[in-house]
This record gives sequence, C-alpha cells and structure tokens, in this order.
Amino acid sequence: MSDTPPNDPLHGMTLEKILLALVERFGWPELGRRIAIRCFNQDPSIKSSLVFLRRTPWARAQVEALYIEMKTRPSSTAGKDGRPRLFAPKQG
Repeated sequence: MSDTPPNDPLHGMTLEKILLALVERFGWPELGRRIAIRCFNQDPSIKSSLVFLRRTPWARAQVEALYIEMKTRPSSTAGKDGRPRLFAPKQG
C-alpha cells in the first residue's frame, strides 16, 4: 500500500462537500448559469440540491465535472482569495 494520495480529485469528497465548495466559489446564481437545473435556480438550497443530484446521475456528473475543473484549472479572473474578481485591476 502506498502513502501517496490517489490521483482522483474526487477522492474523499462527498457530494455535499463538492456542492458546498462550488456554492462558496461561484454562488447560486453563477452555479445555476453554469449548470442549468431548477434546484440551482429556483429557491436553491443544499438539501434540495443534494436530493436531486443523488437521484439524477447526469446532473451529478456535471457537478462533479465542474468541481474537477475548478480544482485543476484555476480561474484567470480569480483574486487572491480564489473568488472571481468583478473588475480587472487598474494598470499603471
């Protein structure tokens, strides 16, 4: 058995942790824009989203893919805290 962590970016992550990380990073409006499902766009909550995602494999796959993309490809518009900047920094 090896002491190195597996290469799977979802290793040790629950669906709830993934969803919380995505909401923290993007917020509900942006998450709903990126993955157009009702539970992200109409009265969103972690609980209702988890119920839907656990019953809907295609939606869960999209959420997991967005999480992997977020982890492996940092945003070029992210600030020091990792959140997207709304405005580009002034030059000069």
